[in-house]
Parts: sequence; structure tokens; C-alpha cells
Amino acid sequence: MISVGIDVSKGKSTVCILKPYGEIVSSPFDVEHTETAMHELVSMLLKFDDELKVVMEATGIYHLPILTYLADKGIFVSVINPYEMKKYRTQGLRSVKTDKHDSITIANYGIDHWFSLENYRFTDELYNELNLLGRQYMHYMRMRVESVLSLTHLLDYTMPGIKELLNGWNEASNRDKLSDFVEKYWHFDNITRMSEEEFINDYAEWAKSKGYHTSPKKASKIYQRAIEGIPTLSSNTPSVKMLVLEAVRVLREVDNTLYKIITQMQELAKMLPEYSVVRNMGGIGDVLAPKLIAEIGDVRRFHNGKALIAYAGIDAPPYQSGKFIGTQRKISKRGSAALRKVGYEAMRCLKTHKPNEDAVVYDFIVKKEQEGKSKKSAKIAGLNKFLRIYYARVLEVYKSLE
Repeated sequence: MISVGIDVSKGKSTVCILKPYGEIVSSPFDVEHTETAMHELVSMLLKFDDELKVVMEATGIYHLPILTYLADKGIFVSVINPYEMKKYRTQGLRSVKTDKHDSITIANYGIDHWFSLENYRFTDELYNELNLLGRQYMHYMRMRVESVLSLTHLLDYTMPGIKELLNGWNEASNRDKLSDFVEKYWHFDNITRMSEEEFINDYAEWAKSKGYHTSPKKASKIYQRAIEGIPTLSSNTPSVKMLVLEAVRVLREVDNTLYKIITQMQELAKMLPEYSVVRNMGGIGDVLAPKLIAEIGDVRRFHNGKALIAYAGIDAPPYQSGKFIGTQRKISKRGSAALRKVGYEAMRCLKTHKPNEDAVVYDFIVKKEQEGKSKKSAKIAGLNKFLRIYYARVLEVYKSLE
């Protein structure tokens, strides 16, 4: 048996080849992530007559070129969780951190865990594409939060309190009432120059053109807020209009990008056999369904529902010592933070809008709240049950296709 430990870094990797009992077949050497260098490495590995396994850490996207190349050549490659490798690396008394030493440690890990190593299983490209889109969606969502804060800050100068009356963004249809309104009026002075009746009529025309409700009551509230509000920057200041409208433009650009991404995710997700099952689950709509599928991926890579829950990091590991058995355990949070975020969002939607059918998870959350759990803890407990149901239903879909 030959263990090949690869310490991956950006653009290159350090390789060490060992046999049992610390026998060094090849001292650590560097390999560039190029076609020529990879070909030479594969040629070297294929010359060995003994059983060979390659071991490497998951390092974001940096390990993907060498992983893909070796797997395409039919070589056994096992990708280890970085946290597990860190625990193995720090067993000794001294802490040494070099690429050469790490490659030796990874190779030794392969020897020590030889029979428990699993060959890396590539997921469908569709799942990978969905996951990439989902992560970019989260990136632009963070940008949106920053853009909204920037616009709100400017509106505190020109239209204080307006956000409370017009705070509404429809993620599915890409409509933001606040930015649409601010684009037209941008300062309370533009409202107070009109009489209340004139503004109500003007507001009705604007709302009709944008597809919003033409509510005279809402227009009257806005007008009263404009009369009573105290803008701290004059509408005659040259830079004010430019800054407010630029903030609106930036927010709208981010919203357009988010809409394009979620639309693409929806189109891809609908191509998967589990989409209709996931979409019909309580609390899951057109936006959350592709997000959830993107973060979970192919459920067939999990050996049971508990593994999916552990992947989300909402499992509570048991703790027992002597006669003491811990019962008040917190979730591990050692898993996908993105999946936890999407899952919690789903539970919040589920709790807000009780489904007419498939209300098992909703009833479970209510039960936990009645038992004295906090609303957040009840939703996490509901997410735990939801993921078990998700795993069983989606796995059943794939079994029916076999």
C-alpha cells in the first residue's frame, strides 16, 4: 500500500509518497497545476505496482484542478475535511507548519486511515452550477444590504422616516417600492411643493404606472410625513439629488443581478427530478426551492438523514461522562452556514404562513414553542425535522427512477 499525501496551495501542490512504517518512497516535492506537471505526476504514480491512494485536504477551489485531473486518470483520491486533518496534525507536542511537513502528515494520515478512506465522488455538474450560483447570490445579497443602508442613510437627510412607510422588496418579481418612489421624489420638498390633493393624484398616477396599489390613504400618510419631517439637507444643494439617485441606481443594479441569478437557478433546479417534491414542501416557494437544492446538492451522497443534519451543523453531539448525561446541548454549527441560513429562512416563512397541507413541521415548531422553547430554538428544531423529511422524500424520488 502506497499513500500519496498532497498539500494543496494556490497554483501548486507539495507531494509526498510513503509506505507503511514511515518508509519514504519519494521525499516532498512541488508540482505546478499545469498540464505538463500533472502528466508527469500521473506517469510517476501509475508506475507503482502496489495499491495506491491519494489523500488531500479540501481547500476551497484550489484543490479542484489536481483532484479533477487525477480522478480522470482513474486514480483513487480521498478528500479530507480540513478540521479533521487539523486535529490529526496537532496530535504531537510541537507545532510545525511547512508545506513539506504537511504533505508528510497527510501521507501518514492515509496510512493510518487506509481502510476508512473513501474515493471522492463527483456530483452532477448541474448541482455544482447551482451551488456556484447560490453562493454568488449570497454575495450580492450582502451587497444589497450595504446598498440599502447607504440609501437609507441619505434618506435620513432628505426624507426622514420614509422607509417606514414604503419598505417592501419583492425578491421574486424584482420590485422595490422604496427605490421606485425615491427615484421620482427623492426629497420631501418635491412633495410639499404640491397640495395634498395634488400629491395624492400624482402618487396614484405613479403607483399605477409602476404596478402598485393606488392607495389614497398611503399617499396621505406620506404627505403628512413630508409636512412634519425635517430634512437636514436642502433640495437646492447640488450634490444631494445626484447622491440619492446614484444610491438608487446602485441598488437597482444589484437587484437586477440578484433577479438574473435566481431566475437562472430556478431554470436549472426545474431540470432536477426532486424539484417538484421540494417545491411542494411547506414553507418552500419559487425562490427558496432552488436555494435549498443548491446548498444541499445531491442527497444520495449522504448515507442517512442524520448525515444531512450534521452537514448543516444543526446536530447536537451527545455528551456523557460517568453518571452525567448532558441533555441541554447546543447545535454544533460545524457544517454549512449557508445551508443553515437558507433553512432558517424557510422555517421563518413556514411559521409566518401556515400551509394548508403538509403542516407537520409547522405543528412541530408550534409544539416546541408551547414547551417553552424560544422562537429561534423552535425553528432550528423544526429545521432538523424538515431536513429529515427532505432527505426521505428526495431519496424516494431517485429510488423510483432506478
